[in-house]
Amino acid sequence: MTERAELVEAFLADSPWRNWSRTALAGDASARRYLRLTDQEQTVILMDAAPQNGEDTKPFAQIASLLHAKSLCAPDILAHDPVAGLMVLSDLGEDDFARWLADQPADAPKLYRAATDVLIRLQEIEPPENLTWMTPAVGADMIGIIGTHYAKGPTQDLCAEMERALTRLAPAPTTLALRDYHAENLIWRADRSGTDRVGLLDFQDAFIAPAGYDLASLLRDARRDVPQSIVDDCIAYYATRTNVDTDFPAAVACLGVQRNLRIMGVFARLATEQGKTRYLRFMPRVWSHIVQDLENPALADLRQAVRDTIPAPTHVEEAAT
Repeated sequence: MTERAELVEAFLADSPWRNWSRTALAGDASARRYLRLTDQEQTVILMDAAPQNGEDTKPFAQIASLLHAKSLCAPDILAHDPVAGLMVLSDLGEDDFARWLADQPADAPKLYRAATDVLIRLQEIEPPENLTWMTPAVGADMIGIIGTHYAKGPTQDLCAEMERALTRLAPAPTTLALRDYHAENLIWRADRSGTDRVGLLDFQDAFIAPAGYDLASLLRDARRDVPQSIVDDCIAYYATRTNVDTDFPAAVACLGVQRNLRIMGVFARLATEQGKTRYLRFMPRVWSHIVQDLENPALADLRQAVRDTIPAPTHVEEAAT
């Protein structure tokens, strides 16, 4: 038994879950590990986030508390050892949006509207000041990873143009953004009502971003295509309900480009440095989202900067090596 496994056993030793059966859940891009613990019909989730791997469970606990305060559906924290990086969480269910829509595709408008309702509710939360603020300069700096791990060339001009675009279209970080807000991190709870229908996962990297950042994450999903009719509906619905006073579709497009340029760099890094080559298969879709959002007339200068700097992932394996 490894030292980490011994730590997990000690954490569970005096708990109600010590003898429950354990099933590993699919991992994400982080170093965290998740297990579903089961005893007959009861289940909970064990989060194993080793501090020696750079993980920290305290931000998750902080954001979960904020979400609960606004009656949003984050997991309850049933046990927590922040020093060891271990948590036991309530189980929100197995039907994430992607899984549900694979069987019930006609439900897509309903699910995406419900997910947008959650983002509208997030606008009411006062973000804690200790979080990172995604100013235009920070947003531009975040895409630098595409130069070091994908484009393999200078990206100063691209980053400068990204900062100018954000300054014009999405300058103010005012909103709590959960950051990885997409179909595989949202649980559909069909038997509930209102925002309680949407279970929220993977929000430990939350920061303060311009309004629309999480909406761009939801609608420009690296792992699935969202019909344009739903994209347009959710953007218009959010804008109406939050009274945004800017060119909101252009702002969402700008944030979508920023986010997806960074994602391409992150996926390339995961492939080359950690051997997680499965992320390469998402690259063409991420690129298509970038190209589509750059068609917005307000992003003409950014479109040219991307064309001058970033190659299309025609051969993603070669581009990422």
